[in-house]
Amino acid sequence: MAKALAYIAASAFLVLCYTLPSIVAVRRGHRRQQSIIALDLILGWTLVGWIAALVWSLTSNVKNKRRKR
Repeated sequence: MAKALAYIAASAFLVLCYTLPSIVAVRRGHRRQQSIIALDLILGWTLVGWIAALVWSLTSNVKNKRRKR
C-alpha cells in the first residue's frame, strides 16, 4: 500500500513539474496562454521545449488588471 501511495505522489509531482509553464501562464494571465499550453503539452517532454514554455510564460506580456480601490 505504501509503495502504491509513493508512486501516486511521485506521479502527481512529475505532472505538476511538467505542466508548470502552463500553470504559470494561466495564473499570470498571459496573453498567449493557449499557445504556451500547446507548446508545453506538445514539446514539454523535451527539455528545450519545456524551458522555452517556462521562459515564455514568465515574460511580461500579461493582461492589464485593474486595481480595486
